[in-house]
Amino acid sequence: MRVSKDLEQFMELLQKIDTKEEMYDFLQGILTPKELLELPNRLSIVKMLKKGISQQEIAEKLHVGIATVTRGSKELQKGRFKNI
Repeated sequence: MRVSKDLEQFMELLQKIDTKEEMYDFLQGILTPKELLELPNRLSIVKMLKKGISQQEIAEKLHVGIATVTRGSKELQKGRFKNI
């Protein structure tokens, strides 16, 4: 895996966060309120796709665009999210 130094440092920082409280504080500081809501939504998309729920149904249930769901589907096809 080839990543930039900045991304590598960011990932290392995430690995050092020990508690849910620390993680929440970090995420609140680095993300906008909208982004903070979108991340769990994207996780829900992946979970629902893995359960076999149609992309259209997911988009309707989560009030997101079909393109957002399709992106999650494409990432699954690449073999990502094995631990979810």
